[in-house]
Amino acid sequence: MESNANTSEAMQALQRFIGAWELTVDLPGSPVGRATFEWALGERYLLQRIEIPHSPAPDSLIVVAYDEAAGRYTQHYFDSRGVVRNYAMTLDGDDWTLLRHEPDFSPLDFRQRFVGAFAAGGGSIEGQWQTGDGADGWKKDFDLRYARIG
Repeated sequence: MESNANTSEAMQALQRFIGAWELTVDLPGSPVGRATFEWALGERYLLQRIEIPHSPAPDSLIVVAYDEAAGRYTQHYFDSRGVVRNYAMTLDGDDWTLLRHEPDFSPLDFRQRFVGAFAAGGGSIEGQWQTGDGADGWKKDFDLRYARIG
């Protein structure tokens, strides 16, 4: 099946993620992690792999797809704990957002949001994971920084 032109254009906007990144988290004792982004199945999907050499932090596999009918990205998240989640994803200029505000494959005990922005000419992404319960807005969970290494 051929990729629709709108889907191809939307996926090409994600080209800036392709490569290897170092991950740093602002939590005490957190080691440096690594993320890689690569194309899959003829650039129809973006794969992200995250490895963190710290047992409480899960490794993860993420698949990003563009939903032509809805006109938006979905991030499908799987991790080494067995957690499976879906996030609505937007990329607007330099701003990258992930949002989980309704139950999917797992119960919604809390809402989650990641807000990040490309900086340093695309060489880094400065971001923050946030949580919320729907009543008090968003609260910082932790800062997360991606630094391009390849």
